[in-house]
Amino acid sequence: MSTHTIKVVSTSNESIVKFESNQFLVKNHSYEFKNIDEAKPSPLAQQLFYLPFVKTVYIAQNFIAIERYDIVEWSDVQDEVAQQIEQYLNGDKPLLPEEGEVKKVPVTVYAEATPNPSVMKYVANKKLTVTTQEFKTIEDTESGSLSRKLYSFPFIKELFVDENYISVTKHDIVEWPEITNEIRSFIKESIENGSEVGVSKYSAGTSKEKGEEMSLPKFENLSEVSKKIVEILDEYIRPAVASDGGNIAFESYNEESQEVNVILQGACSGCPSSTMTLKNGIETMLKEMIPGKIERVIAVNG
Repeated sequence: MSTHTIKVVSTSNESIVKFESNQFLVKNHSYEFKNIDEAKPSPLAQQLFYLPFVKTVYIAQNFIAIERYDIVEWSDVQDEVAQQIEQYLNGDKPLLPEEGEVKKVPVTVYAEATPNPSVMKYVANKKLTVTTQEFKTIEDTESGSLSRKLYSFPFIKELFVDENYISVTKHDIVEWPEITNEIRSFIKESIENGSEVGVSKYSAGTSKEKGEEMSLPKFENLSEVSKKIVEILDEYIRPAVASDGGNIAFESYNEESQEVNVILQGACSGCPSSTMTLKNGIETMLKEMIPGKIERVIAVNG
């Protein structure tokens, strides 16, 4: 069984903090408990109500949110609460009663073209993955997973999944107008029937928040310049390329040559405009924000 790692995330409401897990907690429902009696279905929620400042507990897909009374500040207690939640989740104890048979939940999926003519982005109205997943071949997929099932289509080459979308890279034997709706319907029905994307056996890239899941060095072990590069990629670059169904992940930085190596994923991989994005976008921004430290940006898989 994989280990839960809890991250504290602030919200727009100062009274509410989210405790995000790197795994899904529940699949088909969200739960709200306003007192210890209402929390009977969840031993963890009941345990949290023994903390005198806990007002409301919410349990959703991959996080537990807690609303506090004003008798404390979150900065004083959030780390201890995160540790308590993490220990419980890793203690092989039930979070909630079994949700029973998989129920169909209303799901919408729409197709969105990307700058890469070989890639189509399929966006769902629900979270599909907690961590970025990339499937280069069918061998990277888990048995019974949505990613494995998608490879039953012979024209599918690669898959990239992040948050609420799947970027599908096709072989050139077909054109998108012939297959777009077929894939969209397949993804929609699979999600409604409880299929999960699955965890990829392929790892690539480092980000400020996801370094623990990657095969490359963790963020905290990087040099100061490398950390700054990752922070810039995460804050300024990744959101923009994610909107086009792709990702650009940090791979390494050479202090002597001042070269930054990145990995292109999803719609960015093999995209005709990726070279321009690297040179006119990422390279220019890194040179301006880290003066004297960046000579060039190279895509190791471009």
